[in-house]
Amino acid sequence: MATLCRPAIAVPEHIITREQTLDLARELHAGHPQLPLALRLIANTGVRTRHLVQPIEETLRHPGLTTRNARYETEAKARVPEAVRRALSHAELAPRDIDMIVYVSCTGFMMPSMTAWLINTMGFRPQTRQLPIAQLGCAAGGAAINRAHDFCTAYPYANVLIVCCEFCSLCYQPTDLAVGNLLSNGLFGDAIATAVVRGRGGTGVRLDHNGSHLVPGTEDWISYAIRDTGFHFMLDKRVPGTMADLAPALRDMAALRDWNISDLAFYIVHAGGPRILDDLCTHLNLPPAMFRYSRATLTERGNIASAVVFDALERFFDDGGADHTAQGLIAGFGPGITAEITLGTWNTTGEPDRPPTHRLTALPGAPAHA
Repeated sequence: MATLCRPAIAVPEHIITREQTLDLARELHAGHPQLPLALRLIANTGVRTRHLVQPIEETLRHPGLTTRNARYETEAKARVPEAVRRALSHAELAPRDIDMIVYVSCTGFMMPSMTAWLINTMGFRPQTRQLPIAQLGCAAGGAAINRAHDFCTAYPYANVLIVCCEFCSLCYQPTDLAVGNLLSNGLFGDAIATAVVRGRGGTGVRLDHNGSHLVPGTEDWISYAIRDTGFHFMLDKRVPGTMADLAPALRDMAALRDWNISDLAFYIVHAGGPRILDDLCTHLNLPPAMFRYSRATLTERGNIASAVVFDALERFFDDGGADHTAQGLIAGFGPGITAEITLGTWNTTGEPDRPPTHRLTALPGAPAHA
């Protein structure tokens, strides 16, 4: 069975605190009629610090979409490889052992994808599959795990590298004064997360079952408006209440495996804000401590989009994990409104490695050079 190994997280060196964020909001938007509301919302996010790829002075400037996207590519190429090497080390694999790379990002654009650059520069085989995911937002970390699981189910000796690269600060829009956008300016942070899903071998979360759930009629609640200045984040005030719709989906998926959603050993979920976690506690009848890893990510790094579930998972690893075969949940929430849900058990023993002569080079029935 496929195992999600220990992630590697990288955050930029520039830090902004909640107090600095509030001071900047007061300075930049002094005449905004809803400034008190925005300040209150930012203060209530629970975010204390965030990491940025640029100093705040540069972050606040908007040099145009061309320059910003070029900065995205430069920063990604400078920062991703080290995180990839650490994830491979955690999984005890080399680049040549990887059969597919899933690259996740909703904060910049490259074509060819970053996957092509990684294959060309880091020693991955030319036959490595590429799966870029760009439009699932914060849910995409969970989706990456699920698509890796699917691939390893189809090809049991395959290994998949997941890379999440989210530079949310490069989407800052100084002229967008909607309250939802002002809130996002105090909520989102930058981070890179990498992890390997091994088809055989490895320790971590043994992936048992996965699925998706979309809440009908909510596709415009979290979205991007694409304008000349780039991506404008749109956030509906109803989003914090969506756990009333998504919690039953989590419960139903657990029931498919005869698991009790309120009696699992660990919960690694996307921390979009404190109310998301508080509502999950209520709807799933759980104590707040069960989401302590997600809360820590939100407090120390803000909402780092698709990277949240991996950051929280790394904290779980740091804390010693759980007993062997203990049951747990991983879930990402994002635009749609969509939930990407994974059920798994904690695995401390691993399984036999893949046969050393095996190489996944082509789909069944396809020529070897395909």
